[in-house]
Formats: sequence, structure tokens, C-alpha cells
Amino acid sequence: MDIRQLRMLVEVVRHDGFSAAAEAVYATQPTLSKAVRQLEDELGEVLLERSRHGVRLTPAGQIVYRRALALLGEREDMLRELQELRGLQRGELHLGLASLGSDVLFAPVFARFRQRYPQIELRVLERGSEALEESLRAGEIELAASLLPVANDLDWQPVRTEPLVALLPAGHPLASRPQLHLQDLAEVPFVLFEKGFMLNRRIIQACMARGFTPREASRSAQPDFIVALVAAGLGVAMLPRMIAQARRRPDVVLVPLDEPELDWKMALAWRRGGFLSAAAQAWLALVAEQHAAGVPSP
Repeated sequence: MDIRQLRMLVEVVRHDGFSAAAEAVYATQPTLSKAVRQLEDELGEVLLERSRHGVRLTPAGQIVYRRALALLGEREDMLRELQELRGLQRGELHLGLASLGSDVLFAPVFARFRQRYPQIELRVLERGSEALEESLRAGEIELAASLLPVANDLDWQPVRTEPLVALLPAGHPLASRPQLHLQDLAEVPFVLFEKGFMLNRRIIQACMARGFTPREASRSAQPDFIVALVAAGLGVAMLPRMIAQARRRPDVVLVPLDEPELDWKMALAWRRGGFLSAAAQAWLALVAEQHAAGVPSP
């Protein structure tokens, strides 16, 4: 068993198949299949159930996958500690940022970080919060932007709290309301984010807790396209106020959503007990400065 085999298993699970994983790690599909098969042979267990629809971890596979994430994370911690021990003048900080809100929240921090620490290269991985937490556990990134609450194995630092607003086409019967509750939207189709966005799961769970399952009109990973779909009359979308205000247009109305438990609470997370490099600590300090000063609304 080696680190390479574990990394390949993790990527196959993450990408739900060998083909997409092969592209992600710049390897051939037979190379990944061989690595996973060798791992299964060595352990004497079937780790993946393969089908035309993707892959699924077996009970043994779930154990190996969980341990593989931990081992990969520890390896990255070791390399970062050794790098700092050698006193390298140059280094890298690997960040995980969601596409939702990062332009407003973190672009100014990039500029300040570059001014103060020009020798540190910033590497960014863009995914949804759930996928970023997995990358964090595997040690691919040191810090991840994620919605609160985060998992118990992560520590975190607050960044920004924003209420959600409902986006409706101008002229929709509910667009003239001063505020809305989720129950008011039970008969309206929802425009949602793609799988992997934690905000999606929270909205759907909140709707179900109120006695209805939202009807899905469409999905997208891009806030601008979601707003365009609302303008085209496909349904209602919900976005953090700050993000919706930055994308105002005359054919879309923003209505406050009176659901405080759904407030969008963005934080920076890292593995509890994991090593944080000096660069990661400097990034956290800069974000804390911004959080204390407040970010002007768009």
C-alpha cells in the first residue's frame, strides 16, 4: 500500500468514477483501475462497487476511504512543517474557496496578502462547501471557506453573516410582499445550486421541516446564471443578500426572507489538530482584520 494508491482511491470516489478521476489526476483510466485493484488485492477486501452509474464504497471501502483522507492530510502537514523548518524564502498557500461570495469576501484579502507577503504563492481550489471540506481532510488545502455549522473535526474562524433574500421575477404575485417565509414559496418552482453546495441542502431541509418538498425548476453553479433564470420566469431563487444586491437587475425583485435560522454564515475552516503554516495563519489574521472592519455592501 502506498500514498499514490490511496490518493487514486480518494479521487475515484470524489469524482464518482474512473474516467473523471483520471482527468483530475492526469493519469489514464487503466492506471487508476490498476492502482485501486492492487489496493483491494493487498487488503483482501472489495472497496468499490462499480456500475454504469458510477461507483459506491463498500463497508470496507468506507473505512479505507476515511483513513486515506486522514493519512493524506497528515502527509501534507508533515511536508508543510518541514518546509517551514528549512526556512524557505518562498512557499505556497493552498486555499479552498466557494464560487458563491468569494469575489466580495476574499478578493480584497488577496490584494493585501500579496502586498505583505509577495514571496508566498496563493493556490486556489474552487468547489462547493461540502467538496471543500473533503479536500481539507485530505490535506489538499490548508483552509476552506465553508458555511456554518462545520463538521466536528474542523476548527473555524467567522468571516461574514448575511440573511437570505428571495429572488422573484418582476410582476410575480409574491414580488410585492415586504418579506416572505418559506411556506409562502411552497407552490413556486425553485432554482437551486448544483450538488455540493451546502446552501442547497439547508434550504431543502428547511422546506421539508415546514411540510413541503421544493419543486426543482433548474440548477446551476453560477450565481449570475441563477439570477438570469429567475428573470426568465423559471421560479424563485435564494441568495445571501450581499450576493443578490451585487447582481441587481430591473426584471428581478429581491424580497427579504424572514428565516433567521437560514442566515448565510461564512467561515474559514481547517482540520482540528492539523498543522497551520505561517502563511495560513497570516491569511486568517488578514481575514479577521477585514471581518472586524466590516465589508462594505456592494
